[in-house]
Amino acid sequence: MELTDSIMIIGDKAAVFDAISQLDQMGRFSPENTGGTWLKGATGPAVGAKFKGTNSRDGDTWSTVATVRDYEPPSRFAFDVTYGPLKISSWEFTIEPDGDGVRLTERWVDRRGRLVRWQAARGGEDDREEFTATSLSETLAAVKQFIEAGATSDPGAA
Repeated sequence: MELTDSIMIIGDKAAVFDAISQLDQMGRFSPENTGGTWLKGATGPAVGAKFKGTNSRDGDTWSTVATVRDYEPPSRFAFDVTYGPLKISSWEFTIEPDGDGVRLTERWVDRRGRLVRWQAARGGEDDREEFTATSLSETLAAVKQFIEAGATSDPGAA
């Protein structure tokens, strides 16, 4: 399962890249991720850097580990997410020039195994595709608002 969404942003490519590549600040934009901390001496994004992400949804909280897979400022940022030994997802952001601004594209790939997806669906808990489609749109809109407001405002304030 894979989903992709994009948005046009009037702003600087480097500013958009900086906003989406700071995983510890992703809670500013994401309806599920609340932030987290870099692990094993990492202080920011770099290929191979690990990040403990904290998440919250419908009263549940959990953490995952993200490993930066691609880091190509100011054009591409990607990371893979695991929960213990389980592969969960891959996330990728690309930024391309588009008219007077840039096009930010977010891509999500569900890496959960069939058994995990089946168990979630059987328990009535797996609306991951629907939730993630909405999440992509909300995240991109929040990044757009943040950048177009001069990257000084809280995207949650309105």
